[in-house]
Amino acid sequence: MTLNQLTAHEAINLIIKKKITAYEVMQDVFNQIDRIDNSIKAFLVLDREEALKQAKEIDIKVKNGEELPPLAGIAVAVKDIIATRGTETTCGSKILKGFVPPYNATVINKLRKAGAIIIGKTNMDEFAMGSSTENSAFFPTHNPWDLERVPGGSSGGSAAAVAADEAFAALGTDTGGSVRQPASLCGMVGLKPTYGRVSRYGLVAYASSLDQIGPITKDVTDCALIMKVISGHDTMDSTSANLEVPDYLKSCQEGIEDLKIGVPKEYFIEGIDLEVKDALDKALKIFEKLGAKIEEASLPHTEYSLPTYYLIATAEASSNLARYDGVQYGYRTEDYEDLSSMYKKTRSEGFGNEVKRRIMLGTYALSSGYYDAYYLKAQKVRTLIKEDFDKAFSKHDILITPTSPTPAFKLKEKVSDPLTMYLSDIYTIPINLAGIPAISLNCGYSKNNLPIGLQIIGKHFDEGTMLRAAYNFEKSNPIERKKPEIFSTKCKEEA
Repeated sequence: MTLNQLTAHEAINLIIKKKITAYEVMQDVFNQIDRIDNSIKAFLVLDREEALKQAKEIDIKVKNGEELPPLAGIAVAVKDIIATRGTETTCGSKILKGFVPPYNATVINKLRKAGAIIIGKTNMDEFAMGSSTENSAFFPTHNPWDLERVPGGSSGGSAAAVAADEAFAALGTDTGGSVRQPASLCGMVGLKPTYGRVSRYGLVAYASSLDQIGPITKDVTDCALIMKVISGHDTMDSTSANLEVPDYLKSCQEGIEDLKIGVPKEYFIEGIDLEVKDALDKALKIFEKLGAKIEEASLPHTEYSLPTYYLIATAEASSNLARYDGVQYGYRTEDYEDLSSMYKKTRSEGFGNEVKRRIMLGTYALSSGYYDAYYLKAQKVRTLIKEDFDKAFSKHDILITPTSPTPAFKLKEKVSDPLTMYLSDIYTIPINLAGIPAISLNCGYSKNNLPIGLQIIGKHFDEGTMLRAAYNFEKSNPIERKKPEIFSTKCKEEA
């Protein structure tokens, strides 16, 4: 076992006890990236020199007996939609290729203050629009569990990097499921916080009322660790909530005998993979054995979530992406006659097909004569979806659903059918519309050895209860935790 295969909390404890050094850990991380990332393609850019330098600085602190911050020496990968000063931030798009932000996102500053080491930026669907990381302008990312399958999206690079032990943890963003769905497909833990729990300052906007930054980790303990660090009020983000951040690690240590768990009947309908349903049924029995009470719940407006999301998200995207015109930063076409043609050709050449499709949809929804029929109606339905969750949480402490209707699908399988691709997020989108938190964690494997994810949904700003349930399940799940086959394959190749 190499040091990069440890969890974050295991590595931190060993560094503190002087059994390993941060530099040794970082060397193993980059050795793993060098060995397998040509196959996985999780990273767009690496910051090797700076990462190794920071690891040495942590080792000096250990040697001097200084108190270490909570994430000291931990290699963290960052989705390429989060601003990192001095490091290219492209959003997976040709239109931002070469753009280097002059500032850090708040979450980056918080991670660095906590001792985490940012090792690089991960691949993603362009501007976070996609469910497979095939919409990247650069290359698709492959799932470490099966290189012919997708890692999910849009944070597929982040999930693949953690699953392949190329990082201890990663940051993703979740607008309609883009942290939870790839975490599910890669067998990792992915948490979408309550809207406002984590600062969005420095996050390149896709849909401002839906976007949230969240962690992807190897286990629930690591997730609680990262959440404690990145959560909290930020004066640079007017939407961040000025609330005290609980001790999530402490929450994990409590039992779940008192929990009432709702299982929404609308999430177990035609289209769900039978292996996913079977894994969920087995997971619910584990929760029952732990003392939780399982009851049926209802979220009657679930069927309207997908059209509601694709009206609101695309409308916000059409506004947010209007700024990319080739004037101040990013890509600019070389073939233009006047300002108007520069705008048109820059955007036509710089954006990919899926981004252009969503801009068009959003612009249409906001256009004169259609605003009331589409956008306004979607906002009214969004309110009904929020009310569904409010009613459910008046009876239940948490809700449990599948994260994705299927395990990871094949590369190129859904690229030519946008609607089928959109259905990949059918279980995650309602949570974003309601602004509530949810976490995905592994609950089993398909007959093809592909991970299956369980989604736990919590009340507003009650990530603690959600993490408590997730931790207790993880600890009690009898299914052996596996590593992707790519490790044994690569070992055989090297032997």
